[in-house]
Amino acid sequence: MTEVRVSSDALAAFVVFAEQLNLTRAAQLLHISQPSLHSKLGTLARELGCPLYQRAGNRLELTPDGERVARYARDHQQRLEGFLAELRGVPATSPLVIASGHTAYLYLLGNTIRRTLAQRPGSLRPLHTNRQQMQTAVRTGRAHLGVFSLHVLPADLITTAIATYPQVLLMPEHHLLARKKTLRLVDLAGAELIVPPPARPHRINLERALTDADVGWTIAVEAEGLPMTLDFAALGVGLAVVAGCVQPAPGLTARPITDLPAVTFHAVHRPGALDDPRVAGLLDAIRADIPTTARPHLAGNP
Repeated sequence: MTEVRVSSDALAAFVVFAEQLNLTRAAQLLHISQPSLHSKLGTLARELGCPLYQRAGNRLELTPDGERVARYARDHQQRLEGFLAELRGVPATSPLVIASGHTAYLYLLGNTIRRTLAQRPGSLRPLHTNRQQMQTAVRTGRAHLGVFSLHVLPADLITTAIATYPQVLLMPEHHLLARKKTLRLVDLAGAELIVPPPARPHRINLERALTDADVGWTIAVEAEGLPMTLDFAALGVGLAVVAGCVQPAPGLTARPITDLPAVTFHAVHRPGALDDPRVAGLLDAIRADIPTTARPHLAGNP
């Protein structure tokens, strides 16, 4: 059998490329030329006998084999750093990386992150992602832990439900619907809604629910991300359907929509990730910071 030799330098370069998915930026971070980086990646792909990335439209993405190689390369790099730290008699300094989006950072993770960094500065690094980017970051080892609301649970990752909230309608305090304690989808008939751009999961699910309930509505504005949604709601541009963990700004109020499914946030990690006591401790801290009323009571939930 032919012996395969893989360069540690090429693996380290691939880790940087896998984070950036951009040859120019990765080359700049590595302080080498783009052709040199391209050559390293090409040599690594030939040594391993599989393509590591491909073009999808105007962007680059890792192949499934590329994700596996990136995961191995990061694990290798972390083990090497840990060994060298132990050899030198100093603590490992690589921070834990947590991947999440606007809602979780603003309303679920803030206290945990603030306390962790106050106790151990530099020990935790947030990575802002969308849902798909979070899963890719966890799969490839770029992030140790992800937190997001998931509609479909990934089969290859471990998920733990950590918080469940109703979906609520965010509106001005003087709005007619604010007189009700709870709402149904039919109450939204004729409403002007602030919604995400097309193809976003929340937009798709909300449109489907309104259509199934035979409720007509119009788009007030399409907003990318929760902060912009909240800004438009505060300006009175329209009403917004958000997770119940969102705290209304002054002048706004929220009412639960009883016939929309609840939103459940999950912690996501790779199999075996909790063998690292730092990752297990971070997950425990996040779960402890979740209000008791929001903790899911699901069969089989750890």
